[in-house]
This record gives sequence, C-alpha cells and structure tokens, in this order.
Amino acid sequence: MDFSSVSVSKEQAKIYRDWFSFADSDGDGRITGNDAIKFFSMSNLSRPDLKQVWAIADSKRQGFLGFREFITAMQLVSLAQAGSEITQDALAHADLEKLNPPMMEGLDVLLTRNKQSQKRVDSELDVNSEPQSPPSTFQWFSSKSAKKIPLSSVTSWREYNLEANCYEFLKLLEHITFVDTPGVLSGEKQRTQRSYDFTGVTSWFAAKCDLILLLFDPHKLDISDEFKCVIGSLRGHDDKIRVVLNKADQVDTQQLMRVYGALMWSLGKVLNTPEVMRVYIGSFNDKPVNEAAVGPLGKELFEREQDDLLSDLKDVPKKACDRRINEFVKRARAAKIHSYIISHLRNEMLAMIGKAKAQQRLIDNLEDEFKKVQREYHLPLGDFPNLEYFREILNGFSIDKFEKLKPKMIQAVDDMLGYDIPELLKNFRNPYER
Repeated sequence: MDFSSVSVSKEQAKIYRDWFSFADSDGDGRITGNDAIKFFSMSNLSRPDLKQVWAIADSKRQGFLGFREFITAMQLVSLAQAGSEITQDALAHADLEKLNPPMMEGLDVLLTRNKQSQKRVDSELDVNSEPQSPPSTFQWFSSKSAKKIPLSSVTSWREYNLEANCYEFLKLLEHITFVDTPGVLSGEKQRTQRSYDFTGVTSWFAAKCDLILLLFDPHKLDISDEFKCVIGSLRGHDDKIRVVLNKADQVDTQQLMRVYGALMWSLGKVLNTPEVMRVYIGSFNDKPVNEAAVGPLGKELFEREQDDLLSDLKDVPKKACDRRINEFVKRARAAKIHSYIISHLRNEMLAMIGKAKAQQRLIDNLEDEFKKVQREYHLPLGDFPNLEYFREILNGFSIDKFEKLKPKMIQAVDDMLGYDIPELLKNFRNPYER
C-alpha cells in the first residue's frame, strides 16, 4: 500500500466490511496470517500470487491486515483474477471504484450460515432476557425535547467515518517525519561556540531514525571539522546513511564526473566502512533540470536518481519494524559486552594494591583491557563502546563497587538473541513464506 489511495464505493465498502468481520475470527480488528490463509484460499489463486498480495497489502510488515490493508488485498485479488499483474503499479493505475470485489468460492454460503447462526443466538437472548429500559447513557436529550437517539445510529455513524478515512490518499509525508539539522559550520564559523552539544544531539537522533541523508553541493564538497565530528557521531549507523549530491545541474557533465570523484575521495577519509556509500545525484527541487548544462542524458540520469531516492524513502515504513528489532538486538549485545567489561575491570581492580592508583591505571590502559575482554569471551571488537566516552564516564565511578558477572543473566540474553528474537520475527513474516 505504498502511499496510494484506498478507493471503493459505498456498496463495496459494505461488502468488504462483512468479509472483514467474517475473516477476523477473534474479532480483534486484525486479520493475522492464519486468518488470511483460510480466507484468501477461497480466491483459488496460487500460493505465490497470494504471497505477493500479502507483501503489497502489509507494506509496513505489521504481520496483520487492518481494514484498509484488507481492502487493498481484495483489490489485488480482483486484479489477479482478471489476469493483471500483482504489482503496486497495477493497483495505482486501476479504476478501483469500478473494480468489482473478487470471486470467493463458497464465501456467500458461509456468510449466510454465519448470519443465520447469529440470528438464532440473538433470538435466544431475547427470549431468556427480561425486558429492560434502555440505559440512560445511550439517551441524548436536549433542553426542550426528550427525543432518544438509538445506539445503532451512533455505531453506524462511527463506522462510516472509519471507512471514509480508508479512502483518503496516503501521501509520503503521512508516513515519514523529516528532521532537518541546522547548517553545519565551516571555515571561521567553526570557532563560534554553539549553546548546546550539536554532535551529541545528532547522535541521539541517529540512534532513533530510520534513514540519514548527508547533503552536499557541487561547489561545497569540503568536509569541515564540525561536519567530520557529526559524521563520526553516526558510528554504528552506517547502514542508515545515504549521500545526496544536490544542485548537480549547476555543472556540466565533465565537471560532474570530477565532482563525484572528489566527493567519494572526501567521504573515504571520514567514513571508515568497507562498503561504498550510496550517492544520489540530481537537482532535488521544484524547478526543471538545467538541460543546457547536463544535456538529455544528464536529465534522464537525474530523473532515475530521483525515483531511486523516493523509492528508498517509501521503503522506510516497510523496514521500520526490522530496524526496531535490529536496534533492540544492538542494545542487548551492547549491554552484554558492558557487563563483561565491568566484571573484568572489577576483577582486575581487586587483584591490585591501592584503589585510587589501580583504578587510574585501568582507566589509562582501557584499550588493552578491552582487548583482553574481547579475546577472553570471543566478542566482536566492533560491538565495543566508544573508548574515550567510556573512559570519561568511568572516571565518575568506583570500580571496586561494581557488581559481579552473573552467568545466568548472560545466558538469558543469549537465549533471547538465539531463540526469542527469531521466534518474534516469525510473527511479522509473510504467512505464505512459512
């Protein structure tokens, strides 16, 4: 459902509402994988087709379908039954209001039986229950009239508004929040003292965001000291970083090649990663591309780069669940390594004479202590905390008062990472991949 509208007529909305209520076996307002497998099988589509239907409908990878996503799935099933491809583009270009609901074999019979069963239950309740006056909480009065408004009217009005919201166009900004940082200082301005920890704030946002865009201009490729510190504060979030070379139509094709090479060379000195950063080249504004400078090939390149960048942004909601779990795993591994370090320092401290001098010696040789912990427990060195920051924080504590390492707690973390997290991920998988 990548930001396309969910458009249906009122008649179709009523049909889909009945179908959704039937498919939602536990009445929690969500269709999970097991519900979907039972219900979608009545469409007689192949398993690969239904897998694609679910992948598009559950674009946020929630592991279930709400009413809006259910409508999208039904529309995709209709298109597939009509011989169309099951793609987001096919859904975007289809006349959804004229698209008939799909053929679901045996569904009408099941719905009829379900309604008859519900009527029998309601009639039995009416016979066995004593006549009661309607509760006063469901009676609305004006100062001059005692006219009562039935609860059914309120319920239908609420459902109408919920369904009406399903038909609105879903735009990119409804799913993504952009946080724009203040301009990074360069040249003489770097000496100006900010009133807050700029790199600290940037690092805080980097840990919580899904994507980081570093913007460059063709005429401003230099990486200032402050910008270098900002990029350094993004350590551990390299998979989120994308580079955008904006205003690229201000130079011709030959100069653009030189600019691109210079940019990659500058980034190579500050980004300590073996992978090459993805760089989007273009002129990302509402003005037409300066075709006189870049030529027709350059214009086509910019358009493709813009499409790729938008696709990357549209994928953010889809991958949000994966990123949250990845961040949780990172924090769990960091906590595990932290406990190993603290326990090691405590043991080393107890083996030395003179608390103050022993603590200072450990802090001064913290890098060597990190290596000892890494070798002893076979831990990846890249998961260790920032050395200087850890040393600074450590100065405020008494190492001899740290807690002992508790193997049972370490084992609990290992079990969680090895068993619980993979089990959790199964809940967000496409049910047709199982």
